[in-house]
Amino acid sequence: MILSATTFGIEGRQVKVEADTQFGLPNFMIVGLPDTAVQEARERVRSAIKTAGFEFYRHKITINLAPADLKKAGPGFDLPIALALLVQTNQLPAELCEGIYFIGELGLDSSLRPVRGALALARTAKHTKARFCVVPKANGPEAALVEGLKVIAPNSLPELIGHLTKTKILNPEKGAKPKSAVENDGMDFAYIRGQAQAKRAMEIAAAGGHNVLLIGPPGSGKTMLARSLPSILPELTYPEALEVTTIHSIGGILPADAPLQLSRPFRTPHHTTSTVALVGGGSTPKPGEVSLAHNGVLYLDELPEFPRQALEALRQPLEDGLVTVSRAAQTLQFPARFTLIASQNPCPCGFRGDPKRNCLCTPANLLKYERKISGPLLDRIDLYIQVARQNFKTLRIDGEPAESSAEIRQRVLAARKIQDSRFKKEKISSNSQMSQKLVTRHSQIEAASQVLLQQAVDQMHLSARGYVRVLKVARTIADLEGSEKIELKHIAEALQYRNQPYVN
Repeated sequence: MILSATTFGIEGRQVKVEADTQFGLPNFMIVGLPDTAVQEARERVRSAIKTAGFEFYRHKITINLAPADLKKAGPGFDLPIALALLVQTNQLPAELCEGIYFIGELGLDSSLRPVRGALALARTAKHTKARFCVVPKANGPEAALVEGLKVIAPNSLPELIGHLTKTKILNPEKGAKPKSAVENDGMDFAYIRGQAQAKRAMEIAAAGGHNVLLIGPPGSGKTMLARSLPSILPELTYPEALEVTTIHSIGGILPADAPLQLSRPFRTPHHTTSTVALVGGGSTPKPGEVSLAHNGVLYLDELPEFPRQALEALRQPLEDGLVTVSRAAQTLQFPARFTLIASQNPCPCGFRGDPKRNCLCTPANLLKYERKISGPLLDRIDLYIQVARQNFKTLRIDGEPAESSAEIRQRVLAARKIQDSRFKKEKISSNSQMSQKLVTRHSQIEAASQVLLQQAVDQMHLSARGYVRVLKVARTIADLEGSEKIELKHIAEALQYRNQPYVN
């Protein structure tokens, strides 16, 4: 029996690989709910064993992947299957493989190729107190992030056999050292002329993790504002980085040269993205864009152009911070705590309310356009910002320079530091994640603010959710000013962002 593991959501599950050979017509069968990639391991394993200089017995071969009721996916079982066969045919002593986890895809030349989810699989080995874990060389730095786990990362099957038989000992892998996050493609708020209110809203969103909807004509700067947001976000903490790294590894988007992700994710799916691709799922459930954006930003450009079904699927992640995928045999949960930044034109032609261009849309077209986004989804947006067209005097490149991202980021970091202190006993990291209990505890307001809020609820028809979200935004505005109390001006500014231009 050889130990291995498979991913289950963003976690790993132990798998025991058993091999049996009997005399009879040559046949190679794999059982235990294997997917197509696991079934195709038969050909890869056969060639790899021969290339490595071992004998492949032409008998009736049965490979069992236990537990039998857990679906096995991916090519990571190639290596444990090959070792199980070598042990079963007495070409490798069984005691050499005891207590070791083996994970890796085999090439026909017996080389080892990287697999997805190495960090989650290595954690499984650590939790079950394995002697050490064997992964392909390319996955070595990633798997070695698990503290207290010895990781061996050979390049090929013969190299691994040499280590097991102690003819050529391999050095354990070292975990990746944290490095400073890379800037977001040179995007900086200093390059955005004008748009003072929009920049202020993005600063509030970064400081408190609030959702934003940018509404304006084509070319007004909505996309540039959204893409500049990562430049003022704080770096991930080490626990957050491990969580993001695990999700990206399982999703297959972890860069080979950056096994530990420290910069916050910024995902920009196209508006033709399907519901499954956006929120996750599938026959073999995988994380979607909302989970790949966990602890970061999900940017939806041209929001009304997304399929309505896909947008409605965002309602649970925006409220609960996770996605629940239910299937007949299993239920999985993927974390999805992200900041939503969305942008849209005010109408199909894009020039509704523009002082320079006439809107060509009919009332029927406007109504159809507005109905593409449901009220419950809009109610989960914290800040509505009208991004107006700028004149030449504002846009000219030799004009007065705008405030840089570095300057804005210092204020954001100061506000986040206050929130870290406030929530040090809670499992949240920003004001937007506060529960009703925490909002009540940390949002004490004066009598004048209560009167203003009452007027706003009556005149703006705020829902209970909208009322709570106004308090959360006001709490963030107060944090940016270093104020312990939420003052009247903080409530007034938060209410200003709740107004929905050209929406419903």
